[in-house]
Amino acid sequence: MTVRQLIEETGWNCLAGSDRLDTEIVDAYCGDLLSWVMGKGQPDQAWITVQVHMNVIAVAVLREFSCVIIAENANLPEDVIAKAEEEGIPLLESGIPVYASAKKLVELGI
Repeated sequence: MTVRQLIEETGWNCLAGSDRLDTEIVDAYCGDLLSWVMGKGQPDQAWITVQVHMNVIAVAVLREFSCVIIAENANLPEDVIAKAEEEGIPLLESGIPVYASAKKLVELGI
């Protein structure tokens, strides 16, 4: 499934990285402890988190995630959105909790 297809299926908002929506998502990772995510996350995963600071984008670039899904409508600062756009990281906003967001990905076959 691509990031674009995920958006179409869920209705989640794309806040940045709209030029990379055809990126494939092969798996997902949930986590908020950035050092743990850096060590365990894998390329082409969708990362679900509630963290909303600049380091999220750095970790997403480092781990080559397909996209970052910010759960629970956590309030993203404009500078974080701008950095995601600059780095080409699709940044999605989910209004549901992390568990429900992950469950949705499972339901969609991810």
